[in-house]
Amino acid sequence: MERWFKVHAAGSTVATEVVGGTTTFMTMAYILFVNGAILAGAGLAPEQVLTVTALVAGVMTIAMGVVANYPFAIAPGMGINAAVAGTLVATQHLTAAEAMGVIVAEGVVITLLVAVGVRETVLDAIPASLKRAIGAGIGLFLAVIGLAEGGLVARGPGPGPLPVLGLGNLHAPSTILFVIGLGLALGLVARRVRGALLIAIAATTALALALGEAHPPARALATPDFTLVGKVSFGFVDKLGALGAALAVFSVMLSDFFDTIGTALGLGAEGKFLDQAGRLPRMRRVLAVDSVAAAVGGLVSASSATTYIESSAGIAAGARTGLASVVTGLLFLAAMFIAPLAGVVPPAATASALVVVGFLMAGMLREIDWTDVPEAAPAFLCAVTMPLTWSIANGIGVGVIAHVVVMTIAGRARAVHPLVWIVAGAFAVFFVLG
Repeated sequence: MERWFKVHAAGSTVATEVVGGTTTFMTMAYILFVNGAILAGAGLAPEQVLTVTALVAGVMTIAMGVVANYPFAIAPGMGINAAVAGTLVATQHLTAAEAMGVIVAEGVVITLLVAVGVRETVLDAIPASLKRAIGAGIGLFLAVIGLAEGGLVARGPGPGPLPVLGLGNLHAPSTILFVIGLGLALGLVARRVRGALLIAIAATTALALALGEAHPPARALATPDFTLVGKVSFGFVDKLGALGAALAVFSVMLSDFFDTIGTALGLGAEGKFLDQAGRLPRMRRVLAVDSVAAAVGGLVSASSATTYIESSAGIAAGARTGLASVVTGLLFLAAMFIAPLAGVVPPAATASALVVVGFLMAGMLREIDWTDVPEAAPAFLCAVTMPLTWSIANGIGVGVIAHVVVMTIAGRARAVHPLVWIVAGAFAVFFVLG
């Protein structure tokens, strides 16, 4: 393990990697159940979706650890799974198998882009200010997700557009549990306790069980159902026509393309993996595994699988190598059989970890030169758009377009990399298409 993962050279230990990998799994385990609930809207059985979700998450997370040697976990992406059910199936009237065909197609296209170096080249062209804003924006996004999952923040009241968010129900037992867990997590992190987030999650779960807010499973084991594996059809090309099919693949691909770039940069910054130029070593390996995961997710009918921002919880717990990803992946594979046990951990327990990680990642904003308006303003818009629109890709798109516009008006258009102009144009098309 030392020769392959270089655990000690990374300043870690095997025990720390195990704790980090376990923390990431516990923070991400919700996808096992949420993915099935979302894809039920596409006509898929939640129990079958749970099996393939755990399968693709387990296999591809282990692949990420072994190939790229980073503690980055992979699972079906939130947002794209909603697009499968809410847009491809509900609006464009594709069958679930045809919608998964779209996902396979976009995964193949992205894999080809990685193979020829386009994806990494685009990443290198993005200005440093936006790279920092992407990481910080993901942190804010995580914090809002955690606050919403914990019940402290809720959708704003009233018929008007404001406030967008409001205070949640502070009397709800789940919200009180979240507040206790958040206080414990922050306190343990402040004291630099090893495995602070995992301890906080476990303690909050135990308290939830004691108070009746979580319940022991009726059974410990489940039987995996692999019925959905290989249920893919490319009939969407005939149904949508060549142009419609191309636009469907393009819209999903653009979101997937930049979600991963943003996530990888954010996780790299959190783990201090980035070099002096803000680049992530072995980035092509990360992008290659992630791109293949997108296609594999479609092949098993779990939707496009991608690198997860929740991996930052494991990094915050000390994970620094791919060994942590191997641990996370093995736990996902085990979850095919012990899904009832994984379901015991309540959202209030994992939500506090997301808020703490969001706090740590938002610190990247201090590295932006706020006196340079053409650099700082687009970065600011990038960071705040992510949580407010519930999308990493939207934030990157707004930031890139704003960067081009503001730099041009400021008379610094020549300083904008040609690829950034192309990316801004692609995002303009993306937003116009809705």
